[in-house]
Amino acid sequence: MKIELIVSGSCPFCLEAEKVWRAAAADHGFEFSVVDIVQPEGAALAQRLNLQTVPALLIGGKLRAVGVQSPEEALTLLLPARQEAHDRMQQMGFAFSRDNRWFILAAQAYLMLAGLGLLMNGSFLSDNAARPAFLHLFTLGFMLFMIYGLASHMLPRFTGNPIREGAWPWLQMGLAHCGVIGYVVGYLAGRHTLIVVGAVLTWLSLATFTFRVWPVLWPEEA
Repeated sequence: MKIELIVSGSCPFCLEAEKVWRAAAADHGFEFSVVDIVQPEGAALAQRLNLQTVPALLIGGKLRAVGVQSPEEALTLLLPARQEAHDRMQQMGFAFSRDNRWFILAAQAYLMLAGLGLLMNGSFLSDNAARPAFLHLFTLGFMLFMIYGLASHMLPRFTGNPIREGAWPWLQMGLAHCGVIGYVVGYLAGRHTLIVVGAVLTWLSLATFTFRVWPVLWPEEA
């Protein structure tokens, strides 16, 4: 949740309001910014909200108060926002979703395949043709899938913002599996085209993950 304080350089009370809200935001883990009303962003906000006086307080993009508040009044104004963030965390729960469980299970499978391949082919320390295939099983198979599963589960619980669900995680997973397979088969068979296809599919998987996680890190303002 973001706290914005609209101020003016000619306002004698704005500095006091900024001190109160900067401390309140830091104490309760909210993002805080000061917007000058003479700047384009501040002027646009003032026009949209029809502001007649400063300092003006926005919480989550909504006008909540004008004037200078005491620390106690600031806490009272923050209570609904804190409760909203808490409610969203409760709705998310703590159990892994089905797609995240499959990401982590796939990561374990790729880890075992990579380890067995490197040991059985003697390519752990050698530089034979199979080594890149099994290294990609470890990096793209194990590491990437583990990141997908844990990040999709944990980031929304840290920020309180939901991640895009529906068909998106399954598309992301399918692209990642095909990308890993393309890399491995391409290196084992010496087919450069398959390696390129694997790289493209892996990139598309990463792009899908970025699309899903974007509202978690940079949510739209209310």
